[in-house]
Amino acid sequence: MHELSITQSVVDAIGERLGAAPVRRVRLEIGRLSGVVPDAVRFCFELVTAGTPLEGAVLEIDEPEGEARCRSCGAEFATSEVLPLCACGSADVEVLGGASLRIREVELVAPGDVRGDVRGEGVRGEGVRGDVRGAEVD
Repeated sequence: MHELSITQSVVDAIGERLGAAPVRRVRLEIGRLSGVVPDAVRFCFELVTAGTPLEGAVLEIDEPEGEARCRSCGAEFATSEVLPLCACGSADVEVLGGASLRIREVELVAPGDVRGDVRGEGVRGEGVRGDVRGAEVD
């Protein structure tokens, strides 16, 4: 399961940028053509955040659909297939979008705030946004 190492890379990237600041929420973008299974990332997130400033953080995942262009006929189309085919039958397709894995947003626990339940119940305060938006994960 490569999602475990991918999720660890996400947590490491956030930790490198934000240090020991406690994190309330992480929002990722995992394109449908990325080859990454969002449910597996959700499962791994709880495991790899244990004992880190991200422990208990809520994970949100956006899953944008793929976009492709046929090199044979020029048609652009939406797809959820990792190996897309054009309606004209051609497999000579350029993927234009939906293959990325990005950290879109990180919300920190505000100073003096009570973290509360991981589902957000009992959490007070507005939080503070961290500066890792748009970071891509290898």
